[in-house]
Amino acid sequence: MDEIRTDAGNAAAPSADVPPPLKQGETFHVFISYSSTDYQWTHSLIQQLEAQGLHVCYHERDFTAGRTILENMSECIQDSQKVLLVLSSEFVRSRWCLLEANMSLFRDCLERKPIVPVLLEPAVCVPLHLCHLTYLEARDADFMAKLLKVLFTPNRQLQGSTVVPYQPPSIYNGKALQPLTAANVESLYKWDAGQFSDMDVPDQLRLIIEDPEKYRKAIAIINSVSPNKVWLRPLWIRAVVYFAGVIAFLSFTGTFMYATAYSLPNILPLTPPYFPIGGWVVIIICFFPVPIGLLIHLSLWKNDDEKHVVREMQKAAGQANAILMEEKLLMGCRSNSIIYLAYVSLDDCKREFTVTFEDPASAEELFKIALVWFSSGYACCLAKRHFPFPQPCPGPGHLEGGVCFCQYVSQQLSRGEWK
Repeated sequence: MDEIRTDAGNAAAPSADVPPPLKQGETFHVFISYSSTDYQWTHSLIQQLEAQGLHVCYHERDFTAGRTILENMSECIQDSQKVLLVLSSEFVRSRWCLLEANMSLFRDCLERKPIVPVLLEPAVCVPLHLCHLTYLEARDADFMAKLLKVLFTPNRQLQGSTVVPYQPPSIYNGKALQPLTAANVESLYKWDAGQFSDMDVPDQLRLIIEDPEKYRKAIAIINSVSPNKVWLRPLWIRAVVYFAGVIAFLSFTGTFMYATAYSLPNILPLTPPYFPIGGWVVIIICFFPVPIGLLIHLSLWKNDDEKHVVREMQKAAGQANAILMEEKLLMGCRSNSIIYLAYVSLDDCKREFTVTFEDPASAEELFKIALVWFSSGYACCLAKRHFPFPQPCPGPGHLEGGVCFCQYVSQQLSRGEWK
């Protein structure tokens, strides 16, 4: 893991900058929350911050024994001027889920504390409640100087730097969420579809989905792909079916040639019960391509496995999105083991369909068709922050700073794409 830059021109803050004084009830300048897998990088950072005169709070040293993690976290945040989150994939997977699931426990103190998100890995999916914040990148050459500038600035002078309660799409619209991984990913074959847990709504979605039953129905649609769509995909079943066809074909050919030998003695002058040489020649000629044909057949069938499964899962995700769009959530998949999630409102795009197609019934039906065929790909593009066509798109859109759903559908149709 990359070490923090410590060049003299980057690490040191201006000499006039000093840590803000601790007020009554404050014990630390900053509380740092991080995953244990990022221990080495974080403790290198802690040493540099303490060398600048900052009082740092972190769990290995400052949590009180005998108290729960949540009690310790709440107290340490309350006793600190600011909160620094070291965002890595492991942190988002484990520790942030703990924070988000229990947001009500210390929301009051979080709303009054500036949050400093530090992006440790470029590909980390930033949690929904931090998407509106400006985060620091650990790989930035000026990272330390920027961090010290924030930590040395009194809270009253920082604007728009606190975590706010869940808000409408104006802030979070189009944001990617942490993807879902199949529960059977360890034993998943390419010809099978992933099975995803529907036991409970994931922590990251609890503040989004008001009706958990909608989530369960959506996941059930995704999970229905495996038993219903790909039952004839295992290799041994294909081989048995193929060889049965070959044997039937050879049996028919042999019978036909044997009968021909009796009916045309002048052409194949051999007496029974010997099989005519011409018949053997024909069978050999017919049988020789069988191994090659079998290999070609199985390789092409095998190559189509993953594409077939993903196509079926994409269609299922589109059907699931017809349910989830009411919760401002879309699912998408590009493999058989991961579902990408995006928080996005399609209300304006749906109204656009109504304006374009004057008949309300036709507009409703066409919008549902568009959801089935295009919403999975759209969700993946939002999650990956990449669209397969140049931006910005022509014409007005309904997603500030991005591509809305009806723009995506229009662009895909113009390119002849139906996915």
